[in-house]
Amino acid sequence: MIPRHFQITISFLLAAILIAGIFIIELRHSEEAKTQQGLATAPDAPEAQGKEESIPVLVAYDEDMALRWRRTEAFMPEERDLRARAALRAVLAQYHQSPSPHPLASGADIREVYLLNDDTLLIDTTAPFADGHPSSVLLEEMTLTSLIETLAANVPGITKVKFLVEGKERQTLAGHVDLMNFYQLNEVHELAKEFE
Repeated sequence: MIPRHFQITISFLLAAILIAGIFIIELRHSEEAKTQQGLATAPDAPEAQGKEESIPVLVAYDEDMALRWRRTEAFMPEERDLRARAALRAVLAQYHQSPSPHPLASGADIREVYLLNDDTLLIDTTAPFADGHPSSVLLEEMTLTSLIETLAANVPGITKVKFLVEGKERQTLAGHVDLMNFYQLNEVHELAKEFE
């Protein structure tokens, strides 16, 4: 038989554990309520001004090794940098369809775009855009050409583009096409004609 003083000690320990557990649960609920209240009172970010538009996108077709213009619906903000990002994402949306004319890795996306000097655009992509891209000179050129030409068709005044991956420079897209230099849109336009 267990001595009485051990039974009392164990009872006190169990009661202390129970009280501590209840206290922790109450503390957690209190913190969650404060967080929710803070989110409810935080000012909303202003919505981008713009409208739904039918825009031209240049889509790569792997089977034909060709680029073809297609129209798609997209919300296009008025600000040039946001407009550029929306146009680029409209192209990527074509590639994420099933079946895809030009499959890209899941998670391939445009993180952000940065407009410099009104005519230069930095395009920051996600890591899967480069890490999961098929390794082929032709496929890599088709991807970049389709993005740059779509950008030129929807955001006037851009003359140079540079691609980043997760905010950093990268040597190549998937082992072949150079990402270190700026692309001149007039040169890309000539390349696009060869694919059309």
